[in-house]
Amino acid sequence: MLKLETESRIQTPYEQEPVPQNVWEKTKERQIIQTQENPTTKLDLSNMKIMVVDDVPLNIKLACSHLKVAGYKNFITQSDSTKALTQIYQESPDVLLLDIMMPEVSGLSILEAVRADQHFSHLPILILTASTEAELKNEALELGATDFLNKPIDARDMLPRVRNALMMKMHQDHLESLVRQRTAELQEAQREVVHCLACASEYRDNETGNHVVRVSLYVEVLAREVGFDSRQVEMIKLASTLHDMGKIGIPDSILLKPGKLTDEEFSEMKNHCDYGEKICSRTGILTHKMLDTSNTIGTKLLENSKSPLLKLASIIAATHHEKWDGSGYPKGLKGEEIPIEGRIVAIADVFDALSSKRPYKEPFPIEKCIAILEEGKGTHFDAELVDLFLGQMDEIIAIRDTHGD
Repeated sequence: MLKLETESRIQTPYEQEPVPQNVWEKTKERQIIQTQENPTTKLDLSNMKIMVVDDVPLNIKLACSHLKVAGYKNFITQSDSTKALTQIYQESPDVLLLDIMMPEVSGLSILEAVRADQHFSHLPILILTASTEAELKNEALELGATDFLNKPIDARDMLPRVRNALMMKMHQDHLESLVRQRTAELQEAQREVVHCLACASEYRDNETGNHVVRVSLYVEVLAREVGFDSRQVEMIKLASTLHDMGKIGIPDSILLKPGKLTDEEFSEMKNHCDYGEKICSRTGILTHKMLDTSNTIGTKLLENSKSPLLKLASIIAATHHEKWDGSGYPKGLKGEEIPIEGRIVAIADVFDALSSKRPYKEPFPIEKCIAILEEGKGTHFDAELVDLFLGQMDEIIAIRDTHGD
């Protein structure tokens, strides 16, 4: 039930040595940092990685000799075609000179495998061939070849083609670096907007102190135990801070009432799930009008169609009071009909309510909090999630003690 979907690994057309995890990411990050630290390298192609794959060592030596004369210094060579793809992943070259006719694994098979990986979608690949067959060249182009170099290699033909390919790769890397930078800035701005919204919710319900902070940290612990990856953990942690956003629509007389709510008042209180869902999904009429009248970064960040974070916050706001047996609100969802994110936040939210002071109660002892969660397994809560949560009580208690009101 708690298994997460993972991306399937691209299968190559032949057996190869294991490819180290995230090698290409680390390599590109290092290259980008070097370029940013020393802008003059943007005009210098000499240190860019040139990889030559050819089953004839003499052909590799000849190509590298011409390139060295032109001032290039950084070469990766491979004459064993069965090892080529592994080395491409390890080295992440800036341009690939690839022979087509090789034993065991052809250059076309390597070309197809490389182009099947989106991380190498912008890698220039120059095909080395002595063939004049139009059909063969057309097949290479269909598979994603960038250009062709005829054998025997002529320096006058090769050098400008390699230079142009490297220039294209350098500009592409620079553009990708700018996109990553701008994306990071937008994500940080989005996090700030979410924090502001969470603070607004807390000020509205000023008796709960650090409730939002603690719940988000409990959610982080449980999401990690479920098996979410680091990006997913960060996403649900941040989105969970808006789980009670809808309380800004609840009257003070109900929200801040020190005693027990009447049935009518509790019915009104339950509306905070719908309010929160509408606020975070930008479907509320008032919210819609407010955002449409202001051309600000906030408008862009809160657009429903472009914010996975706000979509998740909307789901959590709408479902964190649903119960496993279907007796919760507002929709009466049951079992796995309740999104796992809502089930996670439900446990964190209830535990914090039990273990913290409220206008109507003193904090319960940890033993009683644990007993109530145990009792709610299979009725209020997802039993497997409760077990995972209780398995991390040392960390949970440390969070409660560190971030107490």
